Amino acid sequence: MGSVNGIINEKVASITPSVTLGIDNKAKEMMAKGAKIYSFAAGEPDFDTPDHIKKAAIVALQEGQTKYTPVAGLLSLRKAIALKLEKENGLNYTPDQVVVSNGAKHTLFNIFMAICRPGDEIIIPAPYWLSYPEMVNVAGGKSVFVHCHEDNDFKMTPEEFEQVITPRTKAVVINSPSNPIGVVYSGVELKALAEVAVRHGIYIISDEIYEKMIYDDTVHVSVGSISKEIFEKTITVNGFSKAYAMTGWRLGYFAGPQAVIKAVNAFQSHSTSGPNTFAQFGGIEALSGVQDCVVSMVNAFSERRSYIYQRLVSIDGITCVKPRGAFYVLPNVSKFGLDSVRFAGRLLESEGVAVVPGIAFGTDRNIRLSYACSMDNIREGLDRLEKFVKSL
Repeated sequence: MGSVNGIINEKVASITPSVTLGIDNKAKEMMAKGAKIYSFAAGEPDFDTPDHIKKAAIVALQEGQTKYTPVAGLLSLRKAIALKLEKENGLNYTPDQVVVSNGAKHTLFNIFMAICRPGDEIIIPAPYWLSYPEMVNVAGGKSVFVHCHEDNDFKMTPEEFEQVITPRTKAVVINSPSNPIGVVYSGVELKALAEVAVRHGIYIISDEIYEKMIYDDTVHVSVGSISKEIFEKTITVNGFSKAYAMTGWRLGYFAGPQAVIKAVNAFQSHSTSGPNTFAQFGGIEALSGVQDCVVSMVNAFSERRSYIYQRLVSIDGITCVKPRGAFYVLPNVSKFGLDSVRFAGRLLESEGVAVVPGIAFGTDRNIRLSYACSMDNIREGLDRLEKFVKSL
């Protein structure tokens, strides 16, 4: 019988195990023993899916909408997505330029599988969402990181972008608003980056899943709306999980050039086929129904964001970029002499506060806190965090 390395696909075997697994297991162990844990690890809204969306799926079930749909998703949903992209984002896609998948994560994986040839390079600004490089690796590509600077709000500049482009560069990933930082690129900043991509013939993968979670006077701009030339090189990714608290529904989508659409359709037809049928009816209702639910959720996040940011920057030794979108903060805790894993582990053990080590996002100087949790959790958790850093 062969060794493990001989029987497991080498790309799958090379996937990096989650650095947060040990902390997560420790938190669960402590909770099982009766400890109170103040968690800031959530990557999903702490709100329930709005009732009108749930009812649309229930009605679909009752009406027998339980069969396969087309691989790319229901035409009615793709029409609703195309209309949304036109009205809200200034993007003129036709329904046959849209593919619906089982969540935006699945969408991104499909895209990387479709465009990456062995050795193709994907440029990823760091800090980054932890799944991007693993997806690129499995697809046979190579991640090229641009390590962005805190004094520039962790935004990649056109100069930094251009410096890492090679003949093997296939695409750049732009996540705005971003996980784990909450950074939002302005239209001017996006235009400058996109013009570099167009000049070099590089795809722009624009991950806009947090587009509705924006605060103050911040404006979300879809990079593909800037010009015709940029539009033709842009792959726009979005979904329902964050804006409509539909994480468990597993509905994501992208719109883009026909060549990419055709390749993803073929790949998805042999992997998952079309997404969940009755969930798609919930997606139609989410886009076409009342949007009050989004407004109230964003208002709650805005209040929490203001509180958590002010508390963090008031703690001696911590610096933090103010998030303009999403529901995360990424404070710099490097002045306390611990790497992010040891900082998170000791914080959990001594104070029962669970955070995500920044090394998972490409920065060992930071930790990530999500404010997709109650104000009570935020207040008490930050009291304990402050107590912990003072003990250091």
